Amino acid sequence: MIDLLIKGGPFMYPIVFCSVVALAIFMERLWVLRRKLIIPKDFIIKVEDLVQRNKIADAIFLCKGNSSSIARTFLAGLKNTGRGMWLVKEAIEEKGRREGVILERNIGVLLTIANLSPLLGLLGTVSGMIKTFNAISVYGVDGPAPLAGGIAEALITTAAGLLVAIPTLVAYRFILDKAQILIFEMEESSIRLVDTMESTKDNAV
Repeated sequence: MIDLLIKGGPFMYPIVFCSVVALAIFMERLWVLRRKLIIPKDFIIKVEDLVQRNKIADAIFLCKGNSSSIARTFLAGLKNTGRGMWLVKEAIEEKGRREGVILERNIGVLLTIANLSPLLGLLGTVSGMIKTFNAISVYGVDGPAPLAGGIAEALITTAAGLLVAIPTLVAYRFILDKAQILIFEMEESSIRLVDTMESTKDNAV
């Protein structure tokens, strides 16, 4: 592995760095985007039940004690209960957008790495070919060792760039889809909570 890193030339180092960053982001987002941390089902059922029974204060207390994204979104709306439903909806939408941005944080870096790695590999290829032609100009075609060094650098960096880019692109799509599904389910839960609040208010009237 170290031998390939040395033979690949200086452009191997940023490619390896990109692979480490991509893996770190993938693992971090995979840990953060767990359903029980974003939209715990039991918590949502309890809040909806409390709201349905018009126990808004208890629902607010429950939301404050939960660290999930949906809890923060619910809390933003519930705190505005006495100020009109339009403020409740606005607060939930605003908080939901902010939580969505947090869930998608750093995901775009994966796409950048997926695009950048092949370009770094291409730079390594160009560098290796320049070395090859320089070797030809100095030693002619009878100098196999210098020629092999340049060609090896060109091929290794190209392969390394693609080996980083392909799984990173797959990881980007996987994490992005996971985040968007969770955001969609958060929106659905928020709409259902607002509907429950409206129906409770109508029944009270």
